[in-house]
Amino acid sequence: MSTDVVAEAAAGTIRVRRNSGLYGYERALKRAGLDPVAGADEAGRGACAGPLVAGAVILSDAKSKQISGLNDSKLLSAAQRERCYAEIMEKALAWSVVSVEPAECDALGMHVANISALRRALLRLDVAPTYVLTDGFSVDGLGVPGLAVWKGDRVAACVAAASIIAKVTRDRIMCELHEVYPQYEFSVHKGYCTPLHQERLDRYGPSATHRMRYENVSRTARVLSS
Repeated sequence: MSTDVVAEAAAGTIRVRRNSGLYGYERALKRAGLDPVAGADEAGRGACAGPLVAGAVILSDAKSKQISGLNDSKLLSAAQRERCYAEIMEKALAWSVVSVEPAECDALGMHVANISALRRALLRLDVAPTYVLTDGFSVDGLGVPGLAVWKGDRVAACVAAASIIAKVTRDRIMCELHEVYPQYEFSVHKGYCTPLHQERLDRYGPSATHRMRYENVSRTARVLSS
């Protein structure tokens, strides 16, 4: 049976079977003495308005504490995400969420802001992990080993849970920003670069919650100021 290498640790090479399910990574790491395992993911990296939000989650390994319907937040409907969010809040051993405002994203650049947000979320967990799984990008400065997993929010339960925490939190923030800036329709597109968003951006210019480093935002600002 084919396997994926999870990590090289003091316990040796840790492997997880491809068909071991969404909790396979956590189970394999626990068998090697690496427990608890935290997952981290972000939401809003590709948006040109609103904050970047990162979530971190440690899930219980008890069968009664498993999150039903857990998946990558992008593959769930808004109603499914809200249901999973409530269940994660109830059943997780620990969770945290951080928000990086647009001005800081502009100052740091999106990649640095992304890594910083993931690191902050993981360091704010009330329970200290012994191993960390992240979606796509490795995160240093945590004091524990970790692994960046390609499409981690689709293959590791703790990362999927973190993706839901980040996505639901950010969507709620964007709905609040819609009340402040109704002309941009943030409640519809959540700050991503949709045709509707661009049309409103071109009409009204950037707001205080737009990311000026993004070319479509800075271009519109230049056109309107000329």
